[in-house]
Amino acid sequence: MSLYPVKYMSLRLLLALALALALALVSPLASPAFAADQDRPERIVAVGGVITEIIYALGAEDRIVGVDSTSLHPADALATHPNVGYVRALSAEGVLSLAPDRVIAVEAAGPPDALALVAQAGVRVETVSEELSLQGIVARILDIGEMVERPSEARALADDVSRAFAELDAHRAVIDKPLRVLFVLSLQNGRAMVGGRDTSADAVIKLAGAVNAAAAIEGFKPITDEAIIAAAPDVILTIDRGDHALSPEDVFSLPAFSATPAAGTRNLIAMDGLYLLGFGPRMPAAIADLMGRLYPGSAVAAQETPR
Repeated sequence: MSLYPVKYMSLRLLLALALALALALVSPLASPAFAADQDRPERIVAVGGVITEIIYALGAEDRIVGVDSTSLHPADALATHPNVGYVRALSAEGVLSLAPDRVIAVEAAGPPDALALVAQAGVRVETVSEELSLQGIVARILDIGEMVERPSEARALADDVSRAFAELDAHRAVIDKPLRVLFVLSLQNGRAMVGGRDTSADAVIKLAGAVNAAAAIEGFKPITDEAIIAAAPDVILTIDRGDHALSPEDVFSLPAFSATPAAGTRNLIAMDGLYLLGFGPRMPAAIADLMGRLYPGSAVAAQETPR
């Protein structure tokens, strides 16, 4: 957890700040009577799907006055709150018009100029670590619990997550032959964008007791047909985007994918993006879900994994 630094600002940014302040001041929430109400809940703008998800899980959703476009769980988060834009393309004016006391954001939130404007306007802007591990999830829950004044609820939730991960560790330990999984983020003009090492996809694949078939690549990058064949994935993992989701036909009709072991069984798994890659409170359920689909004969496959 860290406070967003306020740095030297250019004339252009100062002009933008003046406009943003003007928008905030015309709100009735900026009135002296409102500001004098010391008992009112803190007004929070949540930036990042995992931030919103944790605040809801802690029962502090009444403090949320705005969310970003990645706040897809629970479903009513985005449906019932103003949308301040995509997590990496925020509008300072849009955020300030909601008269927040605090912005809680993931580390990747931006652009930096927009967050600097919000901080310069006197709003507390705090960023939360996106570490891709159990320890990272627990730290996020506890940090946000302190911010929203729900420390006991946060500790209970963190303990539940830790226990669930311990159960998954036991299931993972008995996997004899880990499958090779290739995470495909997108297909454009027949070219695949895949998740290599040091990505959320890489972490998820390992937690599910599998091997990242694209570990030779770092980050999310395009991959050549030759590299796909050499990776020899047993399973293709991707994001379920509803009507725009990749189908087995989309993937295995391509020559490179048709030459992989996964093509023999047309083994493609599609899962919700925030659920699978969010590294929030639902992460143990997502890992158990994926593990059960990778290893359908395992004990974890027989368990229900509520989302």
